[in-house]
Amino acid sequence: MISGVFGGLNRPSRKRVILLAFVLSWMVAATFPARAQQPTPPPPANPNQQEAPPEAGGPQNDVGPYVIPKKKDEPPPLAPEKPKKIENMPDYSITVNVPVVNLDVLVTTKDGQTVPGLTKANFKIIEDGAPQQIASFNQSQAPITAVLLIEFAAARPFSGGYQAYQYMYDALNASYAFASTLKKDDWVAVESYDMKPQILVDFTQDKRAIIGALNGLRVPGFSERNLFDALFDTLDRIDRIEGKKYIILVSSGADTFSRLTLDQTLKKVKSTKDITIYPISIGWTYRTMADARGLGGGMRDVGWAQNDNQMSTFASLTGGRAYFPRFQGELPEDFQQIASDIRNQYTISYHPTNAKLDGTYRKLKVELQAPDGGPLKVRDKKGKDVKYIVYAREGYTAKHTVD
Repeated sequence: MISGVFGGLNRPSRKRVILLAFVLSWMVAATFPARAQQPTPPPPANPNQQEAPPEAGGPQNDVGPYVIPKKKDEPPPLAPEKPKKIENMPDYSITVNVPVVNLDVLVTTKDGQTVPGLTKANFKIIEDGAPQQIASFNQSQAPITAVLLIEFAAARPFSGGYQAYQYMYDALNASYAFASTLKKDDWVAVESYDMKPQILVDFTQDKRAIIGALNGLRVPGFSERNLFDALFDTLDRIDRIEGKKYIILVSSGADTFSRLTLDQTLKKVKSTKDITIYPISIGWTYRTMADARGLGGGMRDVGWAQNDNQMSTFASLTGGRAYFPRFQGELPEDFQQIASDIRNQYTISYHPTNAKLDGTYRKLKVELQAPDGGPLKVRDKKGKDVKYIVYAREGYTAKHTVD
């Protein structure tokens, strides 16, 4: 067959054809079999490839997993639907003011000793004749916040220097006695007054600053004793302070030239919350000497009685006690008693049944009762019944909200 194909060619041409056919057959045999037998090499390894974490639910590629969290079976909670806003209606909110009355109560025996150990069930609060439900009750010796308000005036034109000296002497002795009862956590401000009040030292816990302020009281400036103005101003200042406050009023109780009247001052006393006044009367040394010399009587005795009555009223309206020491030796004991009163009071709060914010004055009465509802009996260590006195403010002025 082969000779038939190439038979018509001469010898040189036949050699060239055979050589060309051989080359073509060799090229075909070398190409196709090798390509069919050689395996496909694997792609090069990627050093940045990561394993998918178990919680990932997405596909993987040569870079890393798509970190797509798996969907939970339950649908996500729906957001609360906002109310549709009505056109021209303003946004508003509703608030409810629930009034609360805080009341400090002191219980002492007739000789002035405090009565400890009483419980919430022993107290009965009556407001305008209606019993009240006590919300909270405690007794603790907390630090005090007090203003020492001192009358420091010169002698009046009609009186002698002896009277002025005795009044100043009594005022300073009483003030030093009060300072000696203070503890390191107490906050005290010192203020004096004659024609007008003057702050000697603002609230401080430094007893040395208090003594330093008292040491500066040496020469009075005016003879006027404007008690009502000074007390009103002090009440107005400390009413802005939160919590329980006290005024230690060292005064003769006399008022000579105040712009305010006694009625206006008493109204301010009634409307100021969380305040107790402890008056300490001064001038008793002079009064005693005047009586011994026959200088008393007449209008002067009436004036002294009125002064004492004003001091007692300030105390009773706020739940305090008024002290009238006749001798210097009584001062330390009186101030120790005041400190004991302040640090051993019962603190009671309640929500009044009359929740109206009408600015009216509500009368209060605090009584002690036994567990069976009867009157409480207090006995001394020997088991003998003793009489007791309950000190609490006589009332309070409700907040006034204008509709």
